[in-house]
Parts: sequence; structure tokens; C-alpha cells
Amino acid sequence: MSTPDSSPDADEPKSELRQWGESLVVAVIIVLIVRSLLFDLFRIPTPSMEENLLVGDYLVVSKLHYGPRMPLSLGIPLTSIHVPGIRFPYKRIPGFSKVQRGDPIVFNYPPDEGPVDRKVHYVKRVIGMPGETLSVRDKLVHVNGDPLPLGRGMQQYWTVTKSDARYQIPRARMEELGISEVRRTRESNTVRILATPAGVREISQRSWVQSVTPYVMQDEEYSKLMYPSGQSYTPDDYGPVHIPEKGETVELTAKNWAAYKPVIVQYEDHAAQQMTDSTFAIDGERTTTYTFQQDYFFAMGDNRDNSQDSRFWGFVPMTHVVGKAVVTYFSWNHEEWVPRLGRIMRPIADDGVFRDQTVMDQLSERRAVNRHRHPLSAQDSVRKQQRPTVRAASDPAPSERPFSTPKSSPREGAR
Repeated sequence: MSTPDSSPDADEPKSELRQWGESLVVAVIIVLIVRSLLFDLFRIPTPSMEENLLVGDYLVVSKLHYGPRMPLSLGIPLTSIHVPGIRFPYKRIPGFSKVQRGDPIVFNYPPDEGPVDRKVHYVKRVIGMPGETLSVRDKLVHVNGDPLPLGRGMQQYWTVTKSDARYQIPRARMEELGISEVRRTRESNTVRILATPAGVREISQRSWVQSVTPYVMQDEEYSKLMYPSGQSYTPDDYGPVHIPEKGETVELTAKNWAAYKPVIVQYEDHAAQQMTDSTFAIDGERTTTYTFQQDYFFAMGDNRDNSQDSRFWGFVPMTHVVGKAVVTYFSWNHEEWVPRLGRIMRPIADDGVFRDQTVMDQLSERRAVNRHRHPLSAQDSVRKQQRPTVRAASDPAPSERPFSTPKSSPREGAR
């Protein structure tokens, strides 16, 4: 006999299939909440951030640092599938820190078409901050006129001049020395190396090394590839460009219009055109000034000569910033098909990568100290050096693929 508080159906146990279904729904909801508001997972598919981030690294990206960004479109979470025409205003829950120089940030690739939160993901390091003026001179970045040295784990091409062409950089020790690549040049006593600051310091100590200097590309073809195009910029000699800051009012000129028009039109949703050399129209109204509505950043890859970054496509708007890469939770070496155990749960360096001096300043000081020492003779050095062959290759053009994202596992790609 049933009572008001009971029924025959109340005592029936749930089927195993129903229990699994409910557990799956709860798990999906938790994953969506965590990955939308707290942390997200990504995989590195390109070498643009080497040697600090390697191809095959799996990253945890914190959305709490700068604050979780609310959805900007309606669609299936963690995919590019969305309902066309439906856009939401930009909102961000306050985070516990602000974007700082040196932060490795994950962001939506600005030039892509479509809703901001459906664009492909990139990972780069913040080099220029809002309101600053940035330039690159002979490969060395300058911020507001002050040099910003190549940081720890970053790499670029260097020209090494040897006293004798017979000397070779031991291939077996390249990784240990901080050298990723060695290339022949037309001069028999000169090679080009892809190396970190530590690698340059190590190789400069060899008695047979006469000089180590940055390899500066001088190719006029780069001008049309840079941002803005047609300014005779190259990746190694770039700018100066002024980085927009929220609330900052700038005078529009024919010289800066090429840099600011994409910002005004694409990222701040205004109609803009140049009327004369000194007058412009914003939303149909003539003006000579413009006030920016949000902060922008200048981002570059740690692998300076193999990175498609702000030098090529411009500023990163704050609306596009997803979060800060904080830890490598796993890493897989696809060439050797083994995990890199030493990189598991490894913190990702932020502003600590920058040193107090440029590499060239450090080398100059080291040479001054070495003048008081007795170097090995050339014959002794030859006998002590192994002579493996040097890797030959042609000069690369800057290229890379996007940073993607995994479906239920890490997102494939922050380029």
C-alpha cells in the first residue's frame, strides 16, 4: 500500500545507461565552465616560441590572470561553429593581474575574419606595451629609445667568423651549447647559427672564434609583408611604431594613417577614410584626431627569425587576449616519438626572461676580461676540436602555422 510520500516509481533504481548519461552531462558542464572561465589547454604546433616553448608542448593557459572574457558570439563552445550575425558586447570579469611586458599570452589572431572568440589562437610574448613606441634596429628591439635585450631562451640568427675554416661546431654538443642550427655561408670561414644568448656566449669563448654578430636581413621584398606595408621595414629593421593606449588621443597624419586605420576600422568598428593629407573622416565626420577605445600590445615570438608576429600583422587588441600561458603540463617529441619528461609541469617564464644587458654588451665585457688571459694556440685548439660536418641549408622566409586547440583535449595550436 502506497503512501502520499511514496510511489511505485520512487523505489525503482536508475538504469546503468541513465547513470552514465547523467555523469557525462555533469562532466561536460564542468569542463565547459573550467575551460571557459578558469583555464584552457593548448598544444604548440610551430617553433615560433623556441627555445622556451617547443613544438609538442602542451600548455595550461590561465584566464584568471587577466580576467575571463565573456562569450562574444553564440555557438558551440571550444569550436569555430557559431550562429552568423549574432555578436555580444565585449565584457571581461576583472582578473588579479594586468598584462605585463614579457608575458607569454594566448590570443585570437587579429587579422582573421569572423567573431573574435572564434578566431584561431596564437601564442607570443608581449614586447611592447600600450602607449610605448617600439622599433627594431639591427635585430635589437628598442622601446621608447631604450634597448630591450634578447631574453633567456629566445633565439635568432648570428654570424660566426672563424680564424680557420677547418674549425667546426660539434653537432653532438649543439643542444647543450644552446645552438639549434648551423648553416654554411658563401665564405668558408663564416657560418650562420641559430642560437640563444647563452649559446652565443658559449661559442664566443672558443679561441678560434674571431667574432659573433647578429645576422641582419636586408631584403627589400619584406617591405610589402610588414605592418604597415610599404614603409621599407624588415623584420630586423622595423619601425618606429607607436602602440595605441586606451583613452589616448593621437593626431592623425598621412604617415601614421596606415598603422592606425586597421585599428580604427577592424578593432574599434568605425568607418574611416583619409580625405586629404591632413584631414580624415571617422563615421562620416571630419577630424584630425582620434581617441582609442582599448589597449593594444606588440607581441613577438621568442624564435625571432621564425615567427609571424606583430611585425607582420600589427597590434594585439585587449579584446583578443585569451589568457596567460603559465605551465607546460606535458611535452611530446614528435621526431623521436618520446615524451620530454623534463618539461612536464614546467613553469613558463614571463618577464624574468629579460636580462639587464644586451648580448653584445656582455660579449664586449667578456672580451675585455679575456685580454688578460692566455688563449690556447690555434694548433692546440684544432687538436682538441672534433670536426663534424656543418648543416647546410638555404635562408628561410618567415613562416609558421596557427596555434590550434584540442577538442576535449588541449587545443591544437597557438601559433
